[in-house]
Amino acid sequence: MSEALVHINGFRMDFGDTTVIRDLSFDVHRGETFGFLGSNGSGKTTTIRALLGIYQPTAGTLHIDGKPFRPEDGGRLGYLPEERGLYKKEKVIDVMTYFGRLKGLDRHAARTWSLEYLERVALADKAGAQLDKLSGGQQQKVQLGVTIMNEPELLILDEPTKGFDPVNRRLLMDIIGEQKTKGATVVMVTHQMEEVERLCDRVILLKNGTAEAYGTIDDVQNQFGGRVLRLRHSGPVPPSPRYTVTVSERNYSELSIADDTDEADILKELIAAGVTVRSFTTTKISLEEIFIRIYGAQNQVATSNFEMAEA
Repeated sequence: MSEALVHINGFRMDFGDTTVIRDLSFDVHRGETFGFLGSNGSGKTTTIRALLGIYQPTAGTLHIDGKPFRPEDGGRLGYLPEERGLYKKEKVIDVMTYFGRLKGLDRHAARTWSLEYLERVALADKAGAQLDKLSGGQQQKVQLGVTIMNEPELLILDEPTKGFDPVNRRLLMDIIGEQKTKGATVVMVTHQMEEVERLCDRVILLKNGTAEAYGTIDDVQNQFGGRVLRLRHSGPVPPSPRYTVTVSERNYSELSIADDTDEADILKELIAAGVTVRSFTTTKISLEEIFIRIYGAQNQVATSNFEMAEA
């Protein structure tokens, strides 16, 4: 197992009488891409801010490379917050050069790097433009450049592809991949489950300040049933110890298959029960489906409570 670059143990965070994080523990291994997932309000940003010393934890240990984060360690860190922080009345190249100097580059090096980066992300013609004249996606590209220009050892990205179209999302993912190739450890906070499945080595799913799932993608998929049989059929699917029906529509069902069950045995059982099977495929449960299972019930409860209050 790789050495932990980020180590969080027994983390608790109270704001007055409200506890937003409860006994949270996890590691981010050096050199991996780690997915930090959760619905809005689950505690992700609070955890990152406590890790970076913006908040003081009520209890627990939050370390980067074996010690609490200090501002003087900022040269090893690249942090892209969800709330963007750029000087929007200044020129793009001046903003990037300024932040490059803050990160330890001299003026010439910062400006040269910035111009090369802007060329890479198709913004070379915007170097002299005022930042607030750029679109939200273009500003996001500039923010990412500011984040990675010191080639940080630890890269924390909070919703990095927010507002991007598929082409620019792929470009951004390629740039993040290049940072990992150079040795960066990447923590991604995102709701794009396809990106997590494609890029992340391990994940944690946070709900109400506690970990609902943690481990490799396979570990998490197995925790929630592992294999899924997607079935198009006629006739009702009966209950069985071989599977759990997780989706049931008129002519379509999804069955979460027990670990020791053969799909052929399920098909025989269904046919014997009078179900007409038109097609079926077996796959791993997706992270998107797991996300919906964990947070969908929470949203349904919230909606139900709202409706009761309105009644």
